[in-house]
Amino acid sequence: MTNSPTASVLIIGNEILSGRTQDINLAHIAKRLGTIGVRLAEARVISDNEAEIVAAVNALRARYTYVFTTGGIGPTHDDITTDCIAKAFGVAVSEHPEARARLIAHYTKTPVTPARLRMARIPEGAALIDNTVSAAPGFRLENVYVMAGVPNIMQAMLEAIIPTLAHGMAYISKSVSGFVPESLIAEGLAAIAARYPQLDIGSYPWEREGRWGTALVARGTDRPAIDAASDEILALVVQHDPAPAVEIKA
Repeated sequence: MTNSPTASVLIIGNEILSGRTQDINLAHIAKRLGTIGVRLAEARVISDNEAEIVAAVNALRARYTYVFTTGGIGPTHDDITTDCIAKAFGVAVSEHPEARARLIAHYTKTPVTPARLRMARIPEGAALIDNTVSAAPGFRLENVYVMAGVPNIMQAMLEAIIPTLAHGMAYISKSVSGFVPESLIAEGLAAIAARYPQLDIGSYPWEREGRWGTALVARGTDRPAIDAASDEILALVVQHDPAPAVEIKA
């Protein structure tokens, strides 16, 4: 798995940290990247603070194959991500002719206000990311991909990006879930994990109708290893629950 392209996600916005808005973008990005074999290795949530954004972008772009940011590229005063990305790369920001043209073509029934034209401001040297939902583009500067925070717009931008990324082997996972407390299978699970170091093997407790259970998940790109490890996990679980649920996700 270490040979796979790696990625990080930088979620930007005071509204996320205040609890006013619940982020759902991270889960979508992680799952979508997994289908093309890009391993999401880190995620951060930070405020609308210039120094913090610049520092985070510079740290992450040096560490991972790709950095994906969400939030802060809208039309209001607190949408500062564009300027922060430019500062991180040491470039200027200017109105992008193609971005401006897209906005004018989109807003045919309402005025193209100065606030809306703020969304045409792009760091110099950046390539546009298509937005098939509301026209205002995201952008890419080297290995940093800057996307909107609104989920359906972010998802459209991500789909525009996916074909341009280096693909690794797709990640798959297999889970075994049964009415067994983690503590009863912890030792056996640790032994299984040691036998399959190429996989991510984890346990995730849950409670249902007053009973505790655990979902045991094997994840990676090596399908035979996943099948073998899952068979061992299943044998471990059936000692406590004779009818566990098994689920495979490609």
